[in-house]
Amino acid sequence: MSDPRPPLPDHLSVDPRSPHFSREVCEHAIGIRFNGKERQDVEEYCVSEGWVKVPAGRTLDRKGRPMLIKLKGQVEAYYL
Repeated sequence: MSDPRPPLPDHLSVDPRSPHFSREVCEHAIGIRFNGKERQDVEEYCVSEGWVKVPAGRTLDRKGRPMLIKLKGQVEAYYL
């Protein structure tokens, strides 16, 4: 039985303006484990480089989008 979901990319963003956005992958529920803990607030990740980008509290940039900070560590992405 084959899995109808596309394989998870090494680098993925949930922002449609990003070159790393994939509509086919984002249609499915994706889980991120960062340093052994589940994260629900990840906006972008890269498994090979070992980082995630998450919102920095309620801070917004000048265009009204959340400010993101990059956290480095062990990243594991999987389908829920």
